[in-house]
Amino acid sequence: MRYSKMFIPTLKEVPAEAEVISHKLMLRAGMIRKLASGLYTYLPLGLRAIRKVEQIVREEMNAAGAQELLMPIVQPAELWQESGRWEHYGRELLRFHDRHEHACCLGPTHEEVITDIVRKEVRSYRDLPLNLYQIQTKFRDEIRPRFGLMRGREFIMKDAYSFDVDEEALDRQYEAMYRAYCNIFERCGLEYRPVEADTGSIGGKASHEFMVIADTGEDVIACCTQCEYAANVELAPVKAKEGGSDSASSRCDKPVERVSTPGVHSVEDVAQFLGVKPYQVVKTLVLEADGEPVVAFIRGDRELNEVKLQRLLGAERLVMASDDVVRRVTGAPAGFAGPIGLAADVRRVADNSVAGCSCFVAGANEADAHVINVEWGRDAELPELSDIAVIRADDPCPLCGGVIELKRGIEVGHIFKLGTKYSEALGAKFLDSNGKEQTIVMGCYGIGIGRTVAAAIEQNHDEKGIIFPGPIAPFDVIISLLDERDQELCQVADDLYSALNSQGFDVLLDDRKERPGVKFKDSELIGIPVRVTIGKKFKKTGEMEITPRATGETVNVSKEQAVASVRELLGQEAGRAD
Repeated sequence: MRYSKMFIPTLKEVPAEAEVISHKLMLRAGMIRKLASGLYTYLPLGLRAIRKVEQIVREEMNAAGAQELLMPIVQPAELWQESGRWEHYGRELLRFHDRHEHACCLGPTHEEVITDIVRKEVRSYRDLPLNLYQIQTKFRDEIRPRFGLMRGREFIMKDAYSFDVDEEALDRQYEAMYRAYCNIFERCGLEYRPVEADTGSIGGKASHEFMVIADTGEDVIACCTQCEYAANVELAPVKAKEGGSDSASSRCDKPVERVSTPGVHSVEDVAQFLGVKPYQVVKTLVLEADGEPVVAFIRGDRELNEVKLQRLLGAERLVMASDDVVRRVTGAPAGFAGPIGLAADVRRVADNSVAGCSCFVAGANEADAHVINVEWGRDAELPELSDIAVIRADDPCPLCGGVIELKRGIEVGHIFKLGTKYSEALGAKFLDSNGKEQTIVMGCYGIGIGRTVAAAIEQNHDEKGIIFPGPIAPFDVIISLLDERDQELCQVADDLYSALNSQGFDVLLDDRKERPGVKFKDSELIGIPVRVTIGKKFKKTGEMEITPRATGETVNVSKEQAVASVRELLGQEAGRAD
């Protein structure tokens, strides 16, 4: 492809709308353009990178035994009503009526559609196992689209669905998909970690997220430095420290006492006001689970993990309670709730760390007041205990007891063991070897294609622009022709362009009537792995300059050595990805 004929509208300035580096660089590099909030057009350069990811995904999915199909983006409401998600999915599901007043939605995911296909076609255990996938546009009506392709409303996803005779067979499919995902992200040249994760609105009994490690990631991952354990902090269990501050203290022999704390709300302010440590305060939080109030207790130096609490309660929706609900449950405004004198009919849950608290501080359930010297069992009944805290860097690894470190990550893939959630709801059955009807067991497996490209940029860039991993770069090589008026140089550039193309490389020949500095800056901005420069030096010495984008270390080679040198550099790049 000749640069002069290609549509690559680069920008010198950072667009005001861009927040994260991938968004900034994809706009500046002429890869995407915004149409409306959360809606982007993929320009030729961006689409080439997306197609590279898609090809890797297809190859690995096919190798794992999956078969590609393509389902409609518009889905009838009846299927979602059958599964029970029409009302529960939330406002991200864009609902509408067609001209015949049939209720429909734009598909954010395709569990219902694929299950409907299989329930109509699969009859016998001999038809299973089955794994079907598509690469297709999805739509989720995000309340706050942001970060470019990271969190848009319309996006490209690979979603796969497996169908098996039992849980044991599902485990085998899940493991095959796990390995395929590892292969995909390794081939894309990304530093990533598979982590245990919450199943969220998709449902199911187990899941793993595949996280690209990046400082700008929205998710926080708990990783052990001594074993392979990794989990999203939403799910990572907190293991009590032996003999540490989580252990039970001696009994308190001081009577509970009310203390006036006017205008003091936060744990930090309360601790400072009363001269205690934050871990000596017990936070009392009032929430609503599917509209019913619930009270959670957690030690003052820890954070409530709402995902853990929601899973414990089996709730579809969990939110902080309104001021009216807080007053009804505690008799006081928010900020002064405590365990003594709560409404009797409200469910109470305490984090495990709370059991070790003695002579602690809590809200007094009246405005501008707290109580000190509170003792479980004497002043308030110890609630049911569970792990509902967010893991911290000073907590031990739940698996080996080693040191935990927290990293930020970008979710690019997610796999789920769905079980029979959708097959039971939609009646997807089969006859087993004894002629008995059984429910199909399902799994689902998603990859954000555009998000993978954006995550690669978040992980691979410098102050000059993108540094694409070779396997997903829009082009392998850019030839910078520095004097398009010189016929000899033009011929040399054309010969090299043809030779590299014949070797199977994707080549961009920059033949524009631009200054050398402009061509260099654009090549660095768009991040093509190898640049070959043909200019005045070739006229003097017969040598070209070859510069890997990742290192910037230029080597001089003859035109006879150029193809072999490029092949060697790209081979090394591919070796890192593999």
